[in-house]
Amino acid sequence: MKEVAILLLVALLLNGCGADPVVHQAAGSIWQAQLSGGVGPSSGLSFNTQFELNGDGSLTFANFEFLNNGSCFPFSGETPTGSLTDLNVIQSTLAVTATFSLTVQSGGNTLMLSGPLTGTVSETGETGNNTVTFTTASITGNWTLKGSGTGGCSDATGSFTMTLSS
Repeated sequence: MKEVAILLLVALLLNGCGADPVVHQAAGSIWQAQLSGGVGPSSGLSFNTQFELNGDGSLTFANFEFLNNGSCFPFSGETPTGSLTDLNVIQSTLAVTATFSLTVQSGGNTLMLSGPLTGTVSETGETGNNTVTFTTASITGNWTLKGSGTGGCSDATGSFTMTLSS
């Protein structure tokens, strides 16, 4: 996969006093996911992705690529949809939490992931005119695959870990 340096803006309003900050991901940040569980072609899935968080909590994907040869999904060409909701930055510790969900459909197979996001942010600028940037983030949750039999894929479940790297 060609890692494209993309500045991913997160334009979700945060609760707090004064003007709401804009949350960013560092340029070149890539989310890497590893799924465990399942059987045969419905197991061992992994992917890399880059996305932008929109003001309504939906995700716009700039890049999405499965890393598995012969998996239930091709290397690219999927149209994932997802959301990051309930985003909360604790100002005293700069800890961040949110709820993540992702759906990927291809060839009659549907992969759904969900789980809590935890991480940290850094903050620069003046109060009321500051910039908040993810410094670390990870998501640990569960996945479900509804397999159509295409490519030998069958219904499966498991857990996943997804981490942000710069």
